[in-house]
Amino acid sequence: MAAACAEMEPAAAPPPSPPPAAAAAVAGSAELVCAQGRNLKAVLCQRCGSRVLLPGAATFARRELLLPAMRKKAAAAAGGGGDLLREHWLVRDMFSFENVGFTRDVGNVKFLVCADCEAGPIGWHCLDDKDSFYVALERVAHE
Repeated sequence: MAAACAEMEPAAAPPPSPPPAAAAAVAGSAELVCAQGRNLKAVLCQRCGSRVLLPGAATFARRELLLPAMRKKAAAAAGGGGDLLREHWLVRDMFSFENVGFTRDVGNVKFLVCADCEAGPIGWHCLDDKDSFYVALERVAHE
């Protein structure tokens, strides 16, 4: 999967954070997104419960991104496959993370994983955009 970022995402720049009304319209997000569009709850690893983000550290964003399927390392090496995910927490500063790891470069992308148990990928970072880190809502838990 050594594709450039432009091949893995829409060509247009990501839209700014949605207005609060749009964020609240997302199914099940009313309890996750505050009026300013930020995460109300802590973001956790689904597998081990490790804290990835503190409340208020990210903004809700809609963007279609392809993430490889979550599986163990041996299974991941055996074959491809992935998921097109649309709802994410957008983090603008990598130092906002409490606990996250990054994979080696895969083309122009680094994938985000739990730093404790290495579950993932839970998110996506294009090396062309140093200030945008996406964490897929479907791949994390909230507390």
